[in-house]
Order: sequence, then structure tokens, then C-alpha cells
Amino acid sequence: MNPQFKKGVLELIVLESVRKKDMYGYELVEEVSRVIDVNEGTIYPLLKRLTNERYFETYLRESSEGPPRKYYHLTAAGILYRDSLEAEWEEFQTRVSRFLKEGKEHE
Repeated sequence: MNPQFKKGVLELIVLESVRKKDMYGYELVEEVSRVIDVNEGTIYPLLKRLTNERYFETYLRESSEGPPRKYYHLTAAGILYRDSLEAEWEEFQTRVSRFLKEGKEHE
């Protein structure tokens, strides 16, 4: 997949994943990787930024497999931001699809 396409939708996919359920970092990497290929080096800086912007809250939960895990929870501001990104994505996708369809009609 084109890296620029991936970069454009990554925030939306991360926000939507955490909207569905609170997740810890590696779990989120696995979830996002089901849609687009990403690695931890891409996800963790994004999580830090979204947390600093108050779209996520974090909390620790004990793990049976080692140290406590930091979970991410979507805040009310995060829900509003996610919803606005989805609206932008839908409009963008519609415009691009319409443009491509019009191009094929003129062939």
C-alpha cells in the first residue's frame, strides 16, 4: 500500500480501534495490522501524540504475562475527533471515487 495513503488513515483506524475497546500498545499494533501493515515504531509515537492532545486517557492493568500494561481509552474529545476524521474520510473518498469514475466515462 502507498505509504502516503496509509499515513492519511492511520489516525482514524487507531481511534476507531480504541473506540471499540480499550487496548494496550502491542494489542493495538496487531489490530491495526489487520487493516494496514504497521509496526510498533509507527504506532507508539502516534499514541503518545494523541494522548498528549487529550484524545486518549491511559491506565495500567495487571498482566499475567509480565509487568502491568498501559491501556488506552478514548476520551469524549477523542470521540468527537474520531467522528470528524470519519466525516472527512467519507467526503474525501467520495470525491476521489467520483473523480476517477468521471475520468473513465471520458475515455
